[in-house]
Amino acid sequence: MAGPLHGIRIVEFAGIGPGPFCGMMLADHGADVIRIDRADGKRGGTTPQSSKDVLARSRKSVAVNLKSAEGLELVRKLCASADGIIEGFRPGVMERLGLGPDVLLADNPKLVYGRMTGWGQTGPYAHAAGHDINYIALAGALHHYGREGEKPTPPINMVGDFGGGGMMLAFGMSSALLNVARGGEGQVIDCAMTDGTAVLMSMIQGMRNMGVWSDERGTNMLDTGAHYYDTYECADGGFVSIGAIEPQFYAELRRIAGLEDDSEFDRQMDRNAWPTLKAKLTDLFKTKTRGEWCALMEHTDICFAPVLSLGEAPDHPHNRLRGTFVNVGGDTQPAPAPRYSVTLTDPPRPAATPGNDTDAILRGAGMTEIEISELRASGAIA
Repeated sequence: MAGPLHGIRIVEFAGIGPGPFCGMMLADHGADVIRIDRADGKRGGTTPQSSKDVLARSRKSVAVNLKSAEGLELVRKLCASADGIIEGFRPGVMERLGLGPDVLLADNPKLVYGRMTGWGQTGPYAHAAGHDINYIALAGALHHYGREGEKPTPPINMVGDFGGGGMMLAFGMSSALLNVARGGEGQVIDCAMTDGTAVLMSMIQGMRNMGVWSDERGTNMLDTGAHYYDTYECADGGFVSIGAIEPQFYAELRRIAGLEDDSEFDRQMDRNAWPTLKAKLTDLFKTKTRGEWCALMEHTDICFAPVLSLGEAPDHPHNRLRGTFVNVGGDTQPAPAPRYSVTLTDPPRPAATPGNDTDAILRGAGMTEIEISELRASGAIA
């Protein structure tokens, strides 16, 4: 794979969610990522790997039986020649397999050992099961997602799994790999989704510290409390988004929406006026279809965009022009991001089936056809 990480080799232990997302980010930007899949073809213990899985794109796959001594030895050999590994098991699992940091860093002192968990490697919750909703709850984020008077609403699993988890680990891996390239030693990265989620809330925490953010959900500027920062339903059932925070953008909203003569809208920052002004905007936006509002407000400084579904977004002219979405094996996927002014990246490849590259990878590791056949006969590889 071409890209700024070209020449970096990562071994990724197959899982679900944030670990694969980290592997995808590294592969998208040029790293040679070898995924260790289960010999039975399952992922995360339950789900068969699909070529349509965006998170698993652009990898090579070797299918190994981790319950086999020969399989474990093979994985250890692959890690010895890698620049980094990604694993998302519960704390202690890799150690019980004989693949813990002490072992693999002894084999390869320059190894960057990335560990992706929800709660982290330490702490009272460390060994408990959990999912995104639980991690962002404990980190203080989930409480703030939702409308006034309603219960917290999980933002799908964007914040814990991907923002505070996979993306944070990709950043940590890149930072540690850079440190090694500058002469440093390998090390372990303890990436916890609770920690990462707390970091993502930094601006909100700062606003709270300054006394301009309330713990009362749905009453603040950015959490649907303000009339000028919200979504509104249109006459055809579509929705639009408005983010007219700054005075000049708010003035543009009033001008184009025909609200300049309504003096009540002079009270933009008066929280007591927000419910009334929101009700007025709610009624206003229902007078036109989404397309009609787009015709009026797109390409202006209102801070406006239509609310598009995943089915609609790839066809929007802005996304089409930038190539925000690409076709991979007949399916629509997001294109790699961010982009570089000089370094080119390869188009994504469809996810490999488990074991698709087993023989090629083992030959690349110096094994003979006879040795590969013996491993397959023993059940160490699929």
